[in-house]
Amino acid sequence: MRLVSLVLASMLAGPSLAGMSAEEFDVYTRGQTFYYGTEGEEPYGAEEYLPGRRVRWSFLDGDCQEGYWYAQGPLICFVYESRSEPQCWSFERRTGRLVAQFEGETPMAELYEVRKSPEPLACPGPKIGV
Repeated sequence: MRLVSLVLASMLAGPSLAGMSAEEFDVYTRGQTFYYGTEGEEPYGAEEYLPGRRVRWSFLDGDCQEGYWYAQGPLICFVYESRSEPQCWSFERRTGRLVAQFEGETPMAELYEVRKSPEPLACPGPKIGV
């Protein structure tokens, strides 16, 4: 009976219980660029994970935002230069790829690792002049 109670409690606790720790997240992502999409879609954004928990995000338009991440309980929170309030996500690995779920008031679709690369993110910047 106790085993059944433990299994039921873990199922009711939600996906954050199975999430990656900050250390696991850092080891898996550091030095890599991850391309993210929603299920069945091409990547729409990418994040480069740099040493010291620094990150660089792009919507694949050549314009990149610098930021950093930190752990807040079971969540990984990101702060970017263009946005001062943190965006917190739970991360886990499913079928060999990273899956992210936004943990905020506005529900969002899960993001999936479409691919990862050791190559840095291309950030030529916004087009200036014509």
